[in-house]
Amino acid sequence: MKHQIIALMLGACAIAGASAQTTAKLTASKANEYGLIYTLPLTSFEVTIAAEKTVRTPGEFYQYARKYLNTDPILAPSTSWRITDAVIEQTAYPDENERYLVTLKGGNGTFITVNDDNFPVSVNDEAYDGAITEVTLPEAVPAEPTVLERPVARQAVTPEMIQSKSSAKRAELAASKIYELRTNRNEIITGQADGMPSDGAAMKLALEQIAAQEEALTAMFLGTVQTSVEVRTYRFTVPAEGEPERTVVARLSAVDGLVAPDDLSGAPIYVTVSPESRGELPVNEKGVAKTFPKGGVAYRIPGTASVSVTYDGETLARGTYDVAQYGVVFGLDPALFTSRKSPSYLRFNPLTGSIRELGTIGE
Repeated sequence: MKHQIIALMLGACAIAGASAQTTAKLTASKANEYGLIYTLPLTSFEVTIAAEKTVRTPGEFYQYARKYLNTDPILAPSTSWRITDAVIEQTAYPDENERYLVTLKGGNGTFITVNDDNFPVSVNDEAYDGAITEVTLPEAVPAEPTVLERPVARQAVTPEMIQSKSSAKRAELAASKIYELRTNRNEIITGQADGMPSDGAAMKLALEQIAAQEEALTAMFLGTVQTSVEVRTYRFTVPAEGEPERTVVARLSAVDGLVAPDDLSGAPIYVTVSPESRGELPVNEKGVAKTFPKGGVAYRIPGTASVSVTYDGETLARGTYDVAQYGVVFGLDPALFTSRKSPSYLRFNPLTGSIRELGTIGE
């Protein structure tokens, strides 16, 4: 079965801490013949990638930048992209081949809680919600207007610059205005300006206005740089036996940023899932694998895998995770949970179906 990659195209929000599952309580009773049904999960992952877009635009007077400001300007418009962050998050989906009917007869209201996907969350422990600790995801950042797109740019332009039809003359006037602003700033700072601001707040405002106008006029020579961050999330499943461990999850295009895996205009972003261990069935004192108990409460003994995200030879994210597909399914004797004297409770990991905690109620 081909492992799927789904681009969710999400402007991801930052999420931190533990996320509680919505659970439903299934109680074993005569009405359902004491039979409760749940499905074990299979492992999948989501990779959230942040790509920064940088747009460089020459200023109107770029050819005069060396002459008047002695600085190298942006000479041609350009757009570039770079990956700034990548985050791996483990998720799960139902294993349709591992659906179980568990008979819990003889107890006093024995129950199982399941989440929205019908994954087991707990047995005899309603307080446990199967919280999953989520990672902090990068945030999308929209492009802000450049200084030349803000009102201050219009305020900085003098009437003489507007009236002149010569770009060389306008550049000369703009440069003169820049040096005039610098002189005004120095005079205010040293207390030599005519009509000094009345107090500290007024001085701060005057200096800010001067700085903003100088920035706008300077950008007319040097150009502007505008950045934004695009965030997308891609979901992929663990490759089946015999499939390549490495796959293209997305691509980064120099023009369009993050694009689909089959869009050859971009360079590939790889996800690699490498098995590190395999789950094994428990054995008896003779070293022989135990058999699944009749009517057992099924759980997964997962394996582990290293998951990494790479681009252009650089590792962007890496982690080791429990993986259901690399494990085996075993079961616990249902009598553990239906005992009237000392019933047990069980807490699952909803992402793998493995056991987080097994104990006796009241201890």
